[in-house]
Amino acid sequence: MKTTIITLFVAFVVTSMSAQQFVYRPINPFFGGDTFNYQQLLGSAQAQNGFTAPQNAADQQSDLERFGDNLNNQILSQISRTLTQQQLDSIGDLTEPGTFTFGTLAVEVFESGEGLIINILDTTNGEETQVIVPN
Repeated sequence: MKTTIITLFVAFVVTSMSAQQFVYRPINPFFGGDTFNYQQLLGSAQAQNGFTAPQNAADQQSDLERFGDNLNNQILSQISRTLTQQQLDSIGDLTEPGTFTFGTLAVEVFESGEGLIINILDTTNGEETQVIVPN
């Protein structure tokens, strides 16, 4: 009797079960999903995004502030050009070989097979830079 009930129960369970076929359907349109899902996925990603782009300081300046900064930069540039020209006029032509001193900078200029070589040495910390102007 007990085996009959178990057999009936197993037969009932087996006949009542039905299988279905699993089908993978991607949601994301970049992986083959429906293109109409794009806006919803983009909106969801933007809603979860906690990062904000840094604000540019130039965008927050008024026109008057930008004009003042521009004028200040032009004046400093003109002063720099004038001082540089005065220094170059006092030492002569940099295309001639020799050693020149600008405050704490020692500049050595000479010609080689590679071209004009300019060695710049900062005497305060010993840093050296070499500029080669090819022929």
